[in-house]
Amino acid sequence: MTASPSATGSALTLPDHTQLPESDGTFVKNFQEHPQSLLLTDSIQPVLDRHHPDGQYAIGQDSGIYWRLTDPPERGAEAPDWFYVPNVPPTLNGKVRRSYVLWQEYVAPLIVLEFVSGNGAEERDRTPPSEGQVGKFWVYEQAIRVPYYGIYEVEKAQVAVYHLVDTVYQPMPPNDRGHYPIAPLGVELGIWQGRYQNVELPWLRWWDADGQLLLTGDERADLEQQEVIRERQRTEQERQRAEMERQKRQQLTEKLRSLTPDQLNALGIDPNLLD
Repeated sequence: MTASPSATGSALTLPDHTQLPESDGTFVKNFQEHPQSLLLTDSIQPVLDRHHPDGQYAIGQDSGIYWRLTDPPERGAEAPDWFYVPNVPPTLNGKVRRSYVLWQEYVAPLIVLEFVSGNGAEERDRTPPSEGQVGKFWVYEQAIRVPYYGIYEVEKAQVAVYHLVDTVYQPMPPNDRGHYPIAPLGVELGIWQGRYQNVELPWLRWWDADGQLLLTGDERADLEQQEVIRERQRTEQERQRAEMERQKRQQLTEKLRSLTPDQLNALGIDPNLLD
């Protein structure tokens, strides 16, 4: 991390998240990006809550990560479409985060995801600072040192995931399900074809280590409602079967009562049992 702090007397002062820009004024690339971020956050939140019962984690969605101090400040930041930072408070001093500032907290995100609308050249740019405009891939790999970096190419409906191994990103091979395991979280990342927020698309989604899709809150509620309906149906079917058995027993009893004692004795039935 490179910084050029200002000095007041002998004390160094560095800007915090409230003093740094929270936007560079650019537009979101397409209409899928915001729902895609919500889908990732909503479905993995129960997993993160289990990993962090104290609630100490933060999720950024198209938010800036400041890794060096520059002029203008935005040049020292990257704004991933989605990222997760473990073991940090979700707010700072009771205020919503405007950005994530590494020189304040020193904890790198565990995973960063970029949603690519173009050819992905920007997200794969390894240009170091010494050669001019620093590349995004280089920043995540060498400056921020994010353990997992995913590049989701929307138009190709595919995702590439890199794992930081010995200071260098290595491309991860998919498993038998075509997913990429994120071992520290016990989840997998992959492509899911389906409908979300009224749009049918190949979405970037999470699965658990057994290959079970991690559901959103609405999906979990729908599943629970379907289970309630199925349970009601099972209860009604049991009630109907019990009623049919009761009617059969009643009909049999009435038929037996119409027989004479001799006929009942011939059938091996004690007439006194029908009283």
